[in-house]
Amino acid sequence: MNTTIMLFLLQDGITNGAIYALLGLALVLVFAVTRVILIPQGEFVTYGALSYAMLAAGQMPGTARLAVAMGLVAFALDLFFARNALHARLVIRSVALNIVFPVALLGLIYALVGPGTPIAVNIALALLIVAAIGLFLYRIAFQPIAHTSVLVLLIASVGCHLALQGLGLVFFGAEGLRAPALSNAAVTAGPLRFTGQSLAVYGLTIGFIVALWLFFGYTKTGKALRATAVNRLGARLVGIRTTLSGQIAFLLASVIGAISGILIVPITTLYYDTGFLIGLKGFIAAIIGGLVSYPLTAVAAIVVGIVEAFSSFYASNFKEVIVFTLILPVLVLRSLAAPEVEEEKD
Repeated sequence: MNTTIMLFLLQDGITNGAIYALLGLALVLVFAVTRVILIPQGEFVTYGALSYAMLAAGQMPGTARLAVAMGLVAFALDLFFARNALHARLVIRSVALNIVFPVALLGLIYALVGPGTPIAVNIALALLIVAAIGLFLYRIAFQPIAHTSVLVLLIASVGCHLALQGLGLVFFGAEGLRAPALSNAAVTAGPLRFTGQSLAVYGLTIGFIVALWLFFGYTKTGKALRATAVNRLGARLVGIRTTLSGQIAFLLASVIGAISGILIVPITTLYYDTGFLIGLKGFIAAIIGGLVSYPLTAVAAIVVGIVEAFSSFYASNFKEVIVFTLILPVLVLRSLAAPEVEEEKD
């Protein structure tokens, strides 16, 4: 170990930590608003990355068809749950969101897909696909059970993760994919070399943190989400649509996950199940942040990335073990600090 190697490891750790920070922020957002521990966050990463990779190769990703299928299921659920109070406005809105939007997106992809499509267009299409999947996932799997316990929501989250991971294998196959970099530019600072991809990671992470701060602090929708996070019942009593809050939270989480995947896939080869491990590291940062604190989650994510980088240098075989062990002292300290709750007697 020397100074140059240490700087390289710090650079790698901060780059990875920035990705984990994005995922951790998404997990905190979703849990605060909906009480859902979003285990499928890793699948949003995979779907965004591999959809972008397939579009860049001039191929049609199966996730676009999945969005159409999920939209049809969401439309059927809308009709079923509103069967006693159906009116034209509700039906038109449901048709527009659940059928017209994913079908139009599929048609747009068919029209634009090809080897000569600009990178920006492929990124936009991949983001729209994953955003639609995230929105429909909440409508199908979580909105009908939004008022149940956290345990029931966690079981549903695990089921969604397994289903989406299996579909990922069907859509993308067992072989990994890579995509073209967002930029070929590079900046040299002493012994370090910052590629355009790593600079994009830093810039987008900082931009998202600032954007979320402005969104929650200065917009009516952001304040409504904060109110829903503080007290779901109270938010409903003052006229806030908690269902819409959940949809917005899942929409933001899916977009953040897809962006994270698009930032990663030019750097390393991703497989259909790679996102789960990446999402778990974001989950560690979210747990350290108590699933409530955005700044602490971001700092914890940087720490996780740096620990992972140094662990890969000193003990690469135990890298994952060391990273996941970080969660143990946090859980022990939180359990000691938590007040005792007397168990209910039968």
